[in-house]
Amino acid sequence: MRQKPAHLLFIFIDGLGIGEDNPDTNPCTQSPLFFRFFSDDALPRRIEPGVALGLDATLQTPGLPQSATGQTALLTGVNASKLLGRHLNGFPNAKLREVIFERSILKWFADKGLSAAFLNTFRPPFFDYNPYDILKFLSVTSIANLAAGLQFFGLDDLKAERSVHQDITGHALRERGFDIPLFSPQKAGEIIGRQSQKHHFSLFEYFQTDKAGHSQNMQRAAEVLVIVEEFLASVLQNVDLQKTLVLLTSDHGNIEDLSFRGHTRNPAMTLLFGCGAEAAAPQLRTILDIYPTIQSFFE
Repeated sequence: MRQKPAHLLFIFIDGLGIGEDNPDTNPCTQSPLFFRFFSDDALPRRIEPGVALGLDATLQTPGLPQSATGQTALLTGVNASKLLGRHLNGFPNAKLREVIFERSILKWFADKGLSAAFLNTFRPPFFDYNPYDILKFLSVTSIANLAAGLQFFGLDDLKAERSVHQDITGHALRERGFDIPLFSPQKAGEIIGRQSQKHHFSLFEYFQTDKAGHSQNMQRAAEVLVIVEEFLASVLQNVDLQKTLVLLTSDHGNIEDLSFRGHTRNPAMTLLFGCGAEAAAPQLRTILDIYPTIQSFFE
């Protein structure tokens, strides 16, 4: 009988693909974790203590994959690029919002009476608005959480170590003048790992990888990847891998090729750890497969 996790932690890393083994353009070559995965490698491959593979993010649509359609595909299982006839960057449009409200994976868990949480910290002035009044300015993940009717975590939750800001450390909040504690990547990973054990499904989003890719700055990109590695290592130390599946994936490539400013058509980096990792890996070929694979463990 296939092992089914009691908890599933979905770590979404924006703009992280599997690129070429080229230290001049790919900061992943400097990474203790990601240096092992390149586009000409045979994947999936077992790694300690999990499985590594790459997922197609192009979804049979011309052009470069983009965030709105890629993230919608991840969190709903719908080929959003095919639906629109193109890739869409930035925030989801009305048609994609309709899909997210209907099929958000967070909503799916909530509708089944299972516990789910989006563990990112939101800052003011988000809470000053009715979110339905600012839908066109909300990300796919935010709309997915709204569709599920779940709590949005604020600064008090961060201070109480119930959530973590999107930059992991909180430096971005400090720069905006907010009096909040700074977390090391290890501390942030401890918080997310610990909180994920309270829910059937948890989501955490990190998009500084995508920003670093657009910057084409090798030092910045390498530093961001170190943060991700240290965060992930701490997450794995703070979950029960006998009962928890940790799934890290992306919506498209970017940071793995700094030779130009845009996204790439490279496979989305995907790592699986813990309970159900071996069972999940063969089901994953494109980013569309994430949604039904998650569902399969809790149906």
